[in-house]
Amino acid sequence: MTRIARLFAFVLMAGTMIAAAQTSGGHAIAATPAAYNPVAQVRGARSWEYGPFINGGTGVGDRSDYKFLSAGFQLAKPITPVLHAGIFSGQFVYGGNIMPLWQAYTPAPHTATYLCVEPGGSTVSCVLPVDGGTYTGVSLTPVIFRWNFLTQSRRVQPWFQGAGGLIYTTRQFPPSFSSTAPGVLPSYTVDGSTSVWNFAPQGGVGFHYFIRDKRSIDVGVNAVHISSASLGDRNPGVNASIQVQVGYTFWK
Repeated sequence: MTRIARLFAFVLMAGTMIAAAQTSGGHAIAATPAAYNPVAQVRGARSWEYGPFINGGTGVGDRSDYKFLSAGFQLAKPITPVLHAGIFSGQFVYGGNIMPLWQAYTPAPHTATYLCVEPGGSTVSCVLPVDGGTYTGVSLTPVIFRWNFLTQSRRVQPWFQGAGGLIYTTRQFPPSFSSTAPGVLPSYTVDGSTSVWNFAPQGGVGFHYFIRDKRSIDVGVNAVHISSASLGDRNPGVNASIQVQVGYTFWK
């Protein structure tokens, strides 16, 4: 997980460094009216933010051969004024998103060795067919808690967030074996189904870069865990994946 922490630190550092560069003119920016400061303008108005985004990423650890792609629409709104807490000063934002396109790319169908239970209760090693390939579905993330850091930049708004989502796939995910698959001996007990429903707790960092008033390009990186919470017979899940998000936001 060290690579994940380093990637988060890099994205957050990039946002804060850009923000610092934007404020290097110090006095000139401070003298600029808030109406001409895109970041301060939406911060003070607690503006709604909405827009499309695309995610792409890869699993890590034992899921490093999994790839992910999704696209959707996000909506959020600041629900507090700026709260002052030293270097942690900022503004609390609540949001959510929907992804009509969610795909996972896994290894092609193959065989793997598992422990099977014989009628007498003893376990034996058996080779079973495992599903694979592309999994397609939709995802809904109804809870996004984001913290926008307070900076003096007119262009950059860095943030970090935590979120929880739900994923539905047209077939059970992650891939697993099946007791009805060809080649499985009927005398064995092989409960192998996973679930078409999975939960996706996640957290990440990123920043908005304002290209003009009420318009920003957004870059973020999230660590996403995928688990069915044992809705299926097995819950192998995806312990962690790293997904980079790029979006475009309108502020109203």
